Amino acid sequence: MTGLYYEDLEVGEIIEHERRRTISESDNQRFCDLTMNQQPLHLDSEFAAETRFGERIVNGLYTMSLAVGISIPETTDGTIVANLSYDDVEHPAPVFHGDTIRAQSTVTEKRETSDGERGVVTMCVEVFNQHDELVCSFDRTVLSRKREHVDSQNET
Repeated sequence: MTGLYYEDLEVGEIIEHERRRTISESDNQRFCDLTMNQQPLHLDSEFAAETRFGERIVNGLYTMSLAVGISIPETTDGTIVANLSYDDVEHPAPVFHGDTIRAQSTVTEKRETSDGERGVVTMCVEVFNQHDELVCSFDRTVLSRKREHVDSQNET
């Protein structure tokens, strides 16, 4: 377990995630297949060549999902009760096959639950390509364990 408990997170804190991932054509194809998303902008090079992007772009939900995975070790690995929401998702720039992405999370809000045994934490996750261009951002809200109550909680 490498995640942080509720008490460890401070509003305004920026967490740089060390993991990076170069996205392949195969990654994008498999994600589209698994989710049954057959949008030609992601899969059809002839179609995509006629768009403003000039080539296929990576499925935005894959980019977002990958960013969540990248962020877990330094934020919620082993300390989360549940993901509560993903809000304000934006894709200001496309991701292309061969792009390498990285992410950072900024703690924007936190509050204890009414019973005081857990906490609700919201983080703004920003995703950048290899040119440090913002390609995705979203708010992730989690129900986090508190260190002082971890022995009495049965959630996994």
